[in-house]
Amino acid sequence: MIIHSHTKDYSVNISQDFEPVLSLKAEPDTFFVIDKVLFDLYHEKLFDRIPEKQRYILEATEENKTIDSALRICEIMTEIPAKRNARLVSFGGGIIQDITGFVANVLYRGIHWTFFPTTLLAACDSCIGGKTSLNYKGFKNLLGTFFPPDEIHICTPFFQTLSERDFESGLGEVVKFNVMEGETGIRNMEDNIDALLQRKEDKIDEFVRHSLSFKKKYIEEDEFDRGIRVHLNFAHTFGHAYEVMSEYEIPHGTAVAMGTVTANRISLSRGWLSEDKVLRVEEILWKIIHIDVKHIDVDMDEVIAAIHKDKKQTDSNITAVLMKDDMKLNVVHDVTRDEIEDAINYLFDNLRKRLA
Repeated sequence: MIIHSHTKDYSVNISQDFEPVLSLKAEPDTFFVIDKVLFDLYHEKLFDRIPEKQRYILEATEENKTIDSALRICEIMTEIPAKRNARLVSFGGGIIQDITGFVANVLYRGIHWTFFPTTLLAACDSCIGGKTSLNYKGFKNLLGTFFPPDEIHICTPFFQTLSERDFESGLGEVVKFNVMEGETGIRNMEDNIDALLQRKEDKIDEFVRHSLSFKKKYIEEDEFDRGIRVHLNFAHTFGHAYEVMSEYEIPHGTAVAMGTVTANRISLSRGWLSEDKVLRVEEILWKIIHIDVKHIDVDMDEVIAAIHKDKKQTDSNITAVLMKDDMKLNVVHDVTRDEIEDAINYLFDNLRKRLA
């Protein structure tokens, strides 16, 4: 798959084995950044050929997604004799992608970058689109650029060692894309969600390709997020608030799944979606949302404040992407606090019942 970008066209390659990793060569001008959990899991199998001086093992936490981490990698890479010809190869999920993408963009005004997304969430969503984001002085994703990799290699066997929490988080974005597609996508998820939860390789491969093909249309038409790409924010307005409310105990994709329930409940209350469609989507989502809500204090003031701080908000009104019954996405600017509270209470009441 080729993604067309104003910066450069780049390739996405999907493999059902580790051959793309095993064929890498640690050339003198190449530097590797590897997620610590991944390195511990695959050190002997995949990474033992990389000289210690040419690798940086990074713990993928929100606390490390900062300019300090990026500058530390820049500092190390200045020791490579090659400058503009240097190549950065990174392995990990969205946090590793954000940090190394930022480095690749700013070091020498841009160096070669190869990315191996090793989480389902990164593989089916964030690896394309070119966005990089860093946290700064307590503000999430305050700093950022648009800079895609030169090439992306997705090795689906990495997903077999993901925790249930991280795998289900990835499925949150997969379900979201299919719901956005309408009736065909909903039926597709109904028919295949159980096989995906069983981590069947052929189904994972199929849905990763499908998700990327779906997103590709939006990012090629609106690369810099000024128009139709905002539709990809469906469910994110509320999902980001759930992440903040839980102090990021709820992973991103799971928060998006919860945001999908919330957005559809608001559409239902407005008469824009039929109850049948809303319930069908929820039956899929309940299979992938497994969080202990007993320890989450739902403070409505905090939720509303988090929504207002979301970078997609443009003024004092609450903006969200909602669906109508023809499954067309609409950007609306008049979502009320009462609508949000009713939808959130419905969501958490159902999650509590499922824990009982």
